[in-house]
Amino acid sequence: MRQTNLFVTTLREAPAEAETVSHQLLLRAGYIRQLAAGVYTYMPLGRRVLRKIENIVREEMDASGAQELLMPSLQPAELWKESERYDVYGKELMKLQDRHEREFVLGPTHEEVVTTLVRDEISSYRRLPLIVYQIQTKFRDERRPRSGLLRGREFLMKDAYSFDTGWEGLDLAYEQMYNAYGRILDRCSLTYRAVQANAGAIGGKGQNHEFMALSEIGEDTVAVCSICDYAANIEQAEVHSGDAFEEQDFSGIPAPVKFHTPNQKTIQQLEQESQIKPQDIIKTLIYTDGGKNFAVLVRGDHEVNELKVQKYLGCGEIALAEYDSVQAAAGVGSGFVGPAGLSLTILVDAAVAGMAEAVTGAGEKDYHLRGVVPGRDFLLTHVGDFRNAATGDICPVCGEGKLVFHQGIEVGHVFKLGTVYSEKLGATFLDAAGRSQPMVMGCYGIGISRLLSSVAEQNHDDQGLIWPAAIAPYTVHILLMSVKDEGQREVAEALYAQLTAIGIETLLDDRDERAGVKFKDSELIGIPVALVVGKGAAEQKVEYMDRRAGTKELIDISETVARVSVV
Repeated sequence: MRQTNLFVTTLREAPAEAETVSHQLLLRAGYIRQLAAGVYTYMPLGRRVLRKIENIVREEMDASGAQELLMPSLQPAELWKESERYDVYGKELMKLQDRHEREFVLGPTHEEVVTTLVRDEISSYRRLPLIVYQIQTKFRDERRPRSGLLRGREFLMKDAYSFDTGWEGLDLAYEQMYNAYGRILDRCSLTYRAVQANAGAIGGKGQNHEFMALSEIGEDTVAVCSICDYAANIEQAEVHSGDAFEEQDFSGIPAPVKFHTPNQKTIQQLEQESQIKPQDIIKTLIYTDGGKNFAVLVRGDHEVNELKVQKYLGCGEIALAEYDSVQAAAGVGSGFVGPAGLSLTILVDAAVAGMAEAVTGAGEKDYHLRGVVPGRDFLLTHVGDFRNAATGDICPVCGEGKLVFHQGIEVGHVFKLGTVYSEKLGATFLDAAGRSQPMVMGCYGIGISRLLSSVAEQNHDDQGLIWPAAIAPYTVHILLMSVKDEGQREVAEALYAQLTAIGIETLLDDRDERAGVKFKDSELIGIPVALVVGKGAAEQKVEYMDRRAGTKELIDISETVARVSVV
């Protein structure tokens, strides 16, 4: 491609709305353009990178035995109501009506559609297992689109779905997809971790993993062991149980002492005004589960993990109780509630159960208790892991390493759905004995446009993008320093023809621009190799520039093909 013909405009300054580095650089280098909040056009350079990623995904999916199809984006709302996800997705569903006032949604994902499709096509175990996938635009009505392609309302995604006769088949399909995702991300040169995760709105009761691109701008927090391979989303990260709690002899231990703490409602206020360390305080938080109140106790330096609480109680969504509810349940407002004498079900985090004594609310405004002893002053009937893991916690798997935390961008997610959709939507098969059984399903998504942005986020410097060779828009960027110099022009044209003829994707900067402009644009666009055709052309020399290494080397023109061929 000649740059005089390429539809691209580079920007010297990033638009004000671009917050992340990847967003800024993709806009400045002319890869994308915004049409509306969270809605982008992929310019020719961006589309080339996107297509390279698509091809890698397609190759790995095909190699795993999955078959490509393409399903409609426009989905009847009745399907979502039948699967009971219409209200779960809520306002994130893009909804519309046709001229007959029939309600449709623009698909954010395709579990309902694919389950209905396979239900109507397959009725015998002989046609299972099956894995199908598609690469398609998805739609989600994000409340606040941000970070460019990382959180948009329209995005490109690969979603795959497996159907099996039993859980053993699902285990195999899950392993195939898990391994395929690793190969995809490796080929895109992404630094990532696969972490245990929460299923969220997709649902399912089986195993699931998120593939996280490690990045400071990531919205998710990932806990990683310093020694073994354990990694989990902060929502799922387990806390090492430590030694089992044992019954104690409380005889001779002084009773709690009440002390005055005027207006000291928070951990920070107690620390600053009463010089009490957070790790010596027990927080008593009152939650509600559909009108039923209960308490959760965690140390002052820890945070409640509501998903763990929900799992323990086997309930749906929980929320912190409103002030009036706290007052009614505990006899005092938030900030001074304590577990002693509290007539509610009390969930005690294991770290609290292991404390020798602690400071708690006194159940009276402006007062706390010092010397509260777990197991004596409140019951330890419900002890478990109810908090977020924290830096320095012992790994729950190897028991030796310590947890460290990274920020991550979710680029892929694999789920064991089981029968949650097949049962609701009637996707059954007849087994060898002629009995009707629900199909056992898995689903596997990878954000292709999000992957593009994540790679850009990890691969740049102060000058611009630095694309990995496998997904770069072009392999070589020929920079013709002077279009008016006949010798330089002949060398550049000969190189361009030679490289193009052997299938090396080459961009020739044949614009009548200053050398400085060409160098700045080349660094901004981020093509792996630049060949600078300048004054050395008279001696059959070109400058070989490695974008990632930042090196420059004068080489003979005869060497260029061999050098470029191994990029």
